[in-house]
Amino acid sequence: MKYLGSISYDGSKFYGFQRLKGHITVQSKIEEALSKLAKKEVLIKGAGRTDKGVHAYGQRIIFSLDIPIDLDNLKRAINSLVAPFIYVYDIKIVPDDFHPRFDVLKKEYIYKINLGEYQPLWFSYMYEPYIKLDVHKMRECSKLFLGIHNFKNFTSGDRENYECIIYDIEFSEEHDILEIKFTGKSFYRYMVRNLVGAMIDVASGKATLEEVIDALEYPDIKRQFKTAIPNGLYLNKIEYGSKIEDVR
Repeated sequence: MKYLGSISYDGSKFYGFQRLKGHITVQSKIEEALSKLAKKEVLIKGAGRTDKGVHAYGQRIIFSLDIPIDLDNLKRAINSLVAPFIYVYDIKIVPDDFHPRFDVLKKEYIYKINLGEYQPLWFSYMYEPYIKLDVHKMRECSKLFLGIHNFKNFTSGDRENYECIIYDIEFSEEHDILEIKFTGKSFYRYMVRNLVGAMIDVASGKATLEEVIDALEYPDIKRQFKTAIPNGLYLNKIEYGSKIEDVR
């Protein structure tokens, strides 16, 4: 039987999501737990790969099991084995043809920045700049990324296609914590961190809006902006179509 699990995790405690020999990752930790329950090797697939230090509120995974167990007991059993830095908050049965990445309609990422006084206990969970940022300029910069663009200058690694769509970028601020929420169909490696980095460069006077525009309009001319640290990034939510009823 095929299951869809919805999970959250503290990325500061893992060497990223994807299985990596010699390192503790989110994927390896969950696979170890499921294999123990099934008494044989069980592999999972995620809706997205988060890098070392990146957190998740709403990551999705799929896996198959052939043991007789109801959903509540399965959830309880997995959580007892992956605690305390991973939590499965929902499990449901899905069709055999369901795919956690290819069936995605929208993804949301949140990036957190502490605009107030430096807090060492927050370091693993948000970006803490040592300079004052002009949030108004960050908002202006964010508008340039909306819609369909070639994001080659904002993506790490080589791809056949760098084009994708960003539906919305929202800013919210409370108690000196700035949250920037990105909603799109898909995001490439380091893309959100590079977009935030470009906003920070503009906000701190290290880059201009015109330079960001040029980076979008002329993707084959390499331009380098700041890459924001992974600590402040959260995979927030993943939405599917009518095949799956969303739980978040």
